[in-house]
Amino acid sequence: MTGRPLAQRRPGAAEVLRAKLAQTEPAVAAVTAELWRSSGLDRRYPDYLRAMYGVVRASVPLMERALLRCDAIGDGDSVCGPLRGYLEQHITEEQGHDEWLLADLAAVGGGPAGPPSPAVARLVGAQYYWIEHHHPVALLGYLAVMEGYAPAPWLPGKITAATGVHAAAVRTVREHAALDGDHADAVFRLLDAVPLTRDQELGVAVSGLHTVAAVLGLFAHVIEASRVEGGTA
Repeated sequence: MTGRPLAQRRPGAAEVLRAKLAQTEPAVAAVTAELWRSSGLDRRYPDYLRAMYGVVRASVPLMERALLRCDAIGDGDSVCGPLRGYLEQHITEEQGHDEWLLADLAAVGGGPAGPPSPAVARLVGAQYYWIEHHHPVALLGYLAVMEGYAPAPWLPGKITAATGVHAAAVRTVREHAALDGDHADAVFRLLDAVPLTRDQELGVAVSGLHTVAAVLGLFAHVIEASRVEGGTA
C-alpha cells in the first residue's frame, strides 16, 4: 500500500449525458402519461401532429446547418470530422419524416394551421444558436433526446382505439417506435468516440437538458390547447 489515492475514472460524454437525462425521467413520464391519456385524446392527437410537424420539418435543416458549420470550422477540428460523417448518414435517415406527419394529419382531416407555436420555436431555435455560436456538436444533445424517447410499441394501437382514427393516421408514431432506439444508440456511440473538450461536453449536456425542458413545454402546450378546445379549461 502506497497511501496514494486511487485515480478517479472520468466518465465518458455519453455516460454523463445519460446520467443527466435520467434525472428528468419522472417529469417526462408524467407529461407523456397525460398527453396519451385516452380521455380527450381525439382532440389532443391532431394538435400533437401539428406540433410535431413544426419540429420534424426542422430536423434535416438543422443537421444541414451543422454540416455547414463543420465545413466552416475546417479539418483542423478533431470533432467535426466524425460529426460530419454521422450527420451525412442521419440526414438520409430522416429525409421525408415531415411528409409522414402531413399524411397523418390528412388522415385525421387536418393540416398545418398557422405559424409554429412559440413552444416549437423554443425547442428548435436554440439549436441554431448553439450551432452558430458554440459548436455544431451541441446538436447531439438535442438528437439524443429527440431520438431517445421513442414511442412505445403499443402506442399506435392505443391511439387508434381511443380516437377511432384509421391506422394510416399513426404512421409517424409507428415508424418512430421501431426506429428511434437504434438512432439514439448511434448518438451515444458517437459521443464516446469523439474527443470532446470539457466545454464541448458541457455544450452537449446543456443542449440535451434544454431540449427536455422544451419538449415538456411543448407537450404541456398541446395538452392545454386541447382542454381549451374541449371547453374544459
